[in-house]
Amino acid sequence: MVIAAIADQITRTVEGVGHTLTAPFSDPVIRLGVTGLSRAGKTVFITSLVANLMDRGRMPQLEAAASGAIRTAYLQPQPDDTVPRFAYETYLAQLTAPDPSWPQGTRQISELRLSLRVQPSGLLSGLSGPRTVHIDIVDYPGEWLLDLGLLDQTYAEWSQAALDRAKGRPGGDDYVALVAGIDPTVPLDEPQAQALAERFTAHLKEAREAGFSDCSPGRFLLPGDLAGSPVLTFAPLPDARYPRGSLGREFERRFESYKRNIVRPFFQDHFAKIDRQIVLVDVLGAIHAGPAALDDLRNAMARILGAFRPGRNAFLTRIFQGRRVEKILFAATKADHLHHSQHPQLTAITQALLREAKDRADFAGAQTAAMSIAALRTTVEETVDHKDGPLDVVRGRLRDTNKQAAFYPGKLPDDPTHLLAPAREGSDKWLDADYSIMNFAPAPLTRRPGDGPPHIRLDKAAQFLFGDRL
Repeated sequence: MVIAAIADQITRTVEGVGHTLTAPFSDPVIRLGVTGLSRAGKTVFITSLVANLMDRGRMPQLEAAASGAIRTAYLQPQPDDTVPRFAYETYLAQLTAPDPSWPQGTRQISELRLSLRVQPSGLLSGLSGPRTVHIDIVDYPGEWLLDLGLLDQTYAEWSQAALDRAKGRPGGDDYVALVAGIDPTVPLDEPQAQALAERFTAHLKEAREAGFSDCSPGRFLLPGDLAGSPVLTFAPLPDARYPRGSLGREFERRFESYKRNIVRPFFQDHFAKIDRQIVLVDVLGAIHAGPAALDDLRNAMARILGAFRPGRNAFLTRIFQGRRVEKILFAATKADHLHHSQHPQLTAITQALLREAKDRADFAGAQTAAMSIAALRTTVEETVDHKDGPLDVVRGRLRDTNKQAAFYPGKLPDDPTHLLAPAREGSDKWLDADYSIMNFAPAPLTRRPGDGPPHIRLDKAAQFLFGDRL
C-alpha cells in the first residue's frame, strides 16, 4: 500500500507538471466544487447558477456580466467521460414548469462544463479578441467529504468516536446498548454482521432526519449500487483484541477496505483536483433542530474543512504539491425564508459557526468568505400587522398544501454567541426563543428575456468564486 501510494503521488505530480506547463497554451479551466450536507440545496444552486450565467440579466454583482465582458455562455461535453453528467436541463425544466417542483437531491458525483466567451479587460483588451474560459462544476455529496477524515483513523479510533457521537442522538443510545452486550471476539456470523450494519445505518438515517450533520460513513446513507455489499457491512464495536476470524477482525478489515476502495479513490480522482469550492450550509434548519444539531453542524463543517488543502495555486506549488483550493465560500442557504432585514444576522451566525474551519483555511493562505444566499427565490416580502406592532414576514407557496402562507421564523440574535454558547454547552433547547422553518415550494416564474431565475446574492457568490478569472 505504501508503494502504491508513492506511485500514485508521482503520477499526480507528473500530471500536475503537464497541466501547469501546457496551461498557457490552452483555454483556462476553473474546477468549481459544489458540496454541502443533505438538503442544503446543491442541485438547485448549480441549476440556478448555470441558468443565470447563460441569461445574465439578474447578475449585476458579477463584474464580467455587468460590464458586458461575458459575450456568451454555452454548455459543452464535460472532459471526464467516466463521471455522470449533471442533469441541468431536467432540473431546470422542473424548476421553471407551470407547476414547479424541487429536483431530487445529490446522491452521487456529477459534472457539468459551462464555457464562457469573455472579452479581456485592461490595457491590452483592444489588441485581443474574446477568449474562452471553462467552468467545470463538480457536484458531490457533503457526506462523502466527512469520510475523508477516516483516512487518518484506525478502526478502533473510528469505533470509539462513532459510539461517543451516537450517545444522545436518535437511535444512538439503542445501538450503543446493543453492542455493549456483544462479544466482538466471537467468530464471524454474517447474519449478525448484517444486522449490526443495518441497525447502525438506521441510527445514522434517524440522526440525519433529526437535523444532525456529522453522520458518517457517508456511503451508508447514499450506498448506490454498493447497497448490501461487504464494504458497507460493518459497524462500530467496543475495542478489544480481535482474534483471526472474529466479528471484530472482519469489521476492521472491511473498514480498511472502505477507506482503500471507496474513500481514497474519491479523493484522488475528484476532490484533489478542485481549485474553487462552495460549501452550502442549511444553518436555518440546524437552528430549528435545536442546540445539539447546531453544534453538530459546527463540528461537521470543521471536519469538512480539514479535508481541504487550502492555499494558492502558485506555479511551483502546483508542480510539487498538486492543486490547492484557492477560494472557499461558506454559503448559508434559504435566505429567502427570512426578511432581508435578518440576512446580516444569518451571515454573522454562519461566520461564527464556521470560525474554526475558516481560520484554518485562512491560515493556509486560501481566501474565504461567508454569506447568506438563496439560489432560487421562492418568497416575497411583506409587513403585516401584529399585536406587538408591524412584523416583517415572507410569503410563499407551501410545499405540502400548495397554499400561500405568511411566515415569520423568529428573530435571529444580533450576537451569534446567544446561539453558539448554549449549543456548545449541550442545552436541550433554546432558552429565550423558538425558531421555526417552512417548507416552501418553488414559485411559478415569469421571466423577461435575458433574465435567469430569481435569486438572492447568487451573483455576489459567483463574483467571489471565479470573478477574478473572468
